[in-house]
Amino acid sequence: MLNNRKKSDEELIRELQAGRNEAFDEIVDRFTGQLHNFIYRIVGNRTVAEDLLQETFIRLWTHRDKYREIARFSTWLYTVAGNLAKSELRKQRIRRYLSLSSGSGYSRDSEDEKVFELPDKTMDPNRDYERRNIVIRVEEEIQELPLVFREVVVLRDVQELSYEEIGLILKIPLGTVKSRINRARQRLQARLKDIHQ
Repeated sequence: MLNNRKKSDEELIRELQAGRNEAFDEIVDRFTGQLHNFIYRIVGNRTVAEDLLQETFIRLWTHRDKYREIARFSTWLYTVAGNLAKSELRKQRIRRYLSLSSGSGYSRDSEDEKVFELPDKTMDPNRDYERRNIVIRVEEEIQELPLVFREVVVLRDVQELSYEEIGLILKIPLGTVKSRINRARQRLQARLKDIHQ
């Protein structure tokens, strides 16, 4: 009888560490979407997010033996991705500072991609348009948050990670995680109070 049980993340990384290279492909398949979404929401640019996602997987491959099962594998991988995203933001600030032109730096993509799915069984173009605008507005406001608030909101409300996982990824105490999430949500609520749903 075949065992169709899905392997845990930790089992896959142990297999990769033991030399089963196919486990790397399984990890990439499992984490690509959620990591890209996480990185994009930190840096605000899809192309840069794709590059950082590739760099995250390169780091996973080259440093696969450094993972120890002290924390969940997903926490370790999110930490790598988050550190790369923060490093990119620092580089962007330096480039903007050094540049003489006001048009430098990265801006939000204008790609017409759905980031959130808003299921609606009725075909009402006006309502769909309104909802799409709300999603875009929320995304823009998240991008305007200071990084310390943006990180926690994305990890909690978009990636749906637990408070404990967020604390491990960002290396901050649980109380700080909760405080930052609360403050970030308050800021978003204040800035989005004109939206009526």
